[in-house]
Amino acid sequence: MSYLFAAYLAIWILIFAYTLILGRREKQLQEELFLLKKTVGRNKN
Repeated sequence: MSYLFAAYLAIWILIFAYTLILGRREKQLQEELFLLKKTVGRNKN
C-alpha cells in the first residue's frame, strides 16, 4: 500500500512541476510576442 501512495505522490509532483514549467514558458512567449508586436508597430510608422 505504501508503494501505491508513493506512486501517486510522484505522479502528482511530476504533474505540478510540468504545469509550472508550462506556465513559465507561456510567460516567456507572451513577453516575446509583446516585444515583437512593439517592434513591428515601430517599423510601420
